Amino acid sequence: MDLGESLPDTGVRETAEETGIDVEITGLVGIYTDPRHVILYTSNNEARQEFSVVFTARPIGGAPTPSEESTEVRWVLPTEIDALPMDRSMRMRVDQYLTAPQNVHLG
Repeated sequence: MDLGESLPDTGVRETAEETGIDVEITGLVGIYTDPRHVILYTSNNEARQEFSVVFTARPIGGAPTPSEESTEVRWVLPTEIDALPMDRSMRMRVDQYLTAPQNVHLG
């Protein structure tokens, strides 16, 4: 998130930068925190507890394009998601949305 930027604006910008897809935010999946996930920045000895805000969005332009932060960008069907490799925390977020898209998850 850059100074002066809203969370939805950050989601739009980051999606375009990392995937090449322009999106419009349509909702909130959840806000995720893990008190055990603490990062120590050795440059200034600052400790931070990270969090994630997960939005839903619809594509409005662009084309799937890999970036420095992504090795592959492509559209997949929901039935293909189980076969994709991903961190357990990412899988949980996707599963929560797919099984209860009407809920906002806090955790």
